[in-house]
Amino acid sequence: MSNSILHILNVKVIRDFVLKTESIDGTVKAADVKPLSTGPVFEPLNDADFSARVSIDPVGQTVVWPNGADPAPEAL
Repeated sequence: MSNSILHILNVKVIRDFVLKTESIDGTVKAADVKPLSTGPVFEPLNDADFSARVSIDPVGQTVVWPNGADPAPEAL
């Protein structure tokens, strides 16, 4: 694993469209996913209930939604 690649260990929804992420290097931050909700794969993120269904992809170690939307960790 390269130190230049950001990997997400934990994600928690803290309010509609806002995630709290913790990266492998210990960085914790809040991320608004609303700006990501453009384009076919990310459009479902406009729905707060769908947006709350976020999880961690065990392979890519980034956030992912049930429809396969998985933004680069740097975008968060």
